[in-house]
Amino acid sequence: MEQNEFKYYTGVIAYPLLFVLLIWFVFWFEVRFGVRFNDYGIYPKTLKGLRGIVFSPFIHSSLSHLYHNSIPLVVLSMTLFYFYKKIAWRIIIYGIVLSGLLTWCIGRPANHIGASGLIYVLMSFILFKGIFAKHFRLIAVSLVVVFIYGSMIWYVFPVKQKISWEGHLSGLLTGLFFAFVFVKSIAKPKKYAWQDENYNEANDDFLKHFDEQGNFIELTNVQNEIGIPSEDIDYRRVKPSNNLKLDNE
Repeated sequence: MEQNEFKYYTGVIAYPLLFVLLIWFVFWFEVRFGVRFNDYGIYPKTLKGLRGIVFSPFIHSSLSHLYHNSIPLVVLSMTLFYFYKKIAWRIIIYGIVLSGLLTWCIGRPANHIGASGLIYVLMSFILFKGIFAKHFRLIAVSLVVVFIYGSMIWYVFPVKQKISWEGHLSGLLTGLFFAFVFVKSIAKPKKYAWQDENYNEANDDFLKHFDEQGNFIELTNVQNEIGIPSEDIDYRRVKPSNNLKLDNE
């Protein structure tokens, strides 16, 4: 099952690259034809500003703004499509809508634009879901996210005036919410036989190689020398012996 959960497919790279190419195309279009789409951002607490929930992730104020959003967007979305492929699209679509709506509710009266809200959704979800899932691979991914993007947490606070910390905070809370909500379709940790509640060590083939004192029993030698079928041997009572002799008296 785990091999099916974590398996490379074309979409792991294709979908993130196509999304980033789209937002670059939007920026190129603005520069090429001298238009500005900033007014299509999220403008809080106005009916007109609701359209920004859909459009704002594709709009950026400058080349620097676009560049700094592109790399984490590609990396985090690739991680999402690889480790959480069954729910990846739902995380992205619902994340854009919910984080945008939350930004619309709590944001300052200004146009909030950029894909950073979605980036914080992805970062938050991957971070917290890996911890909650208790799967060693997903936990490892969470630790990598902390190492690379842990400093992003500071930007959910109003540390810079021109940065939409409300959008960042909305994305962080949305990702955390999804980490609780999306429980199904998540890779589960491998369950070993001894973890089963109906486990009986007397039927464990591995433990049959040891006697009651923990001494190793060479089952093949015992079977060959005694000539008794394996199903008739109580391995727990057989003592290992290098010089086994049988007397026909």
